[in-house]
Amino acid sequence: MALHPDAASLSGTVAAVTGGGAGIGRGIAAGLAAFGAQVAVWERDADTCASAAEDVGGLAVVTDVREADQVDRAVATTLDRYGRIDVLVNNAGGVFASPILDVSENGIDALYRANLRHVIVCTQRVGRVMVAAGNGGSIVNVTSIEGVRAAPGYAAYAAAKAGVVNFTKTAALELAPHRIRVNALAPDITWTEGLARLAATSDGGEGAAEREARTALTVPLGRLGHVDDLAGAAVFLASSLSSYVTGQTLHVDGGTSAAGGWYHHPDTGDYVTGAP
Repeated sequence: MALHPDAASLSGTVAAVTGGGAGIGRGIAAGLAAFGAQVAVWERDADTCASAAEDVGGLAVVTDVREADQVDRAVATTLDRYGRIDVLVNNAGGVFASPILDVSENGIDALYRANLRHVIVCTQRVGRVMVAAGNGGSIVNVTSIEGVRAAPGYAAYAAAKAGVVNFTKTAALELAPHRIRVNALAPDITWTEGLARLAATSDGGEGAAEREARTALTVPLGRLGHVDDLAGAAVFLASSLSSYVTGQTLHVDGGTSAAGGWYHHPDTGDYVTGAP
């Protein structure tokens, strides 16, 4: 049967997006809603949770996904409203410096809980719902380019993100008999509210613009990523357009994972290696 534009539609589906109140998660929630999904925003910040849900006409579920009992309540609340969950986006995460010789055990545990443990817990809980419903489903995990390359100074964070990549493969195999697909998105530098605040509090104005332009030189496509770039990839993985895709990590990074250290020279535009 020929491919039809309806394959991109998410009409009639219900999606839960963790960390959906801001940044990439909010962008993904908006993208899924734009293609017809009913969206439950699972977010621990009550204000951003409410505003994001309002923007997409969805359900605000104030949830700290690091706590399993709160995940269970979020699942129950979403089912009470919509009766089903067809798509899960495990987007919530967090990062801070974690040099091997300096990071505390509490810091290691915090990075594990913020970036890997909840991915496993949410996948388990929602996976059970999907299996019981018998309709298949799609799970999308947001990892990072740091999960597949060295990240000096961020070892514990990078290890957790690498765990997401491997968990994605393993979960894909375990859940495939139930027609549940599991894939991951790996962004690099993506323009979010947090990055905007960081730029505004550095040198401001022209200095921030110059730094953005310099950073963009490290990206083969010549620009920083936008949350809509991740949203488009999430829609693809959530919809039947990707019905034969599972266990994969899609790098939405403008080509930086392929670049391997190559970047555009600021004067000539030619590719060179080293640091810009």
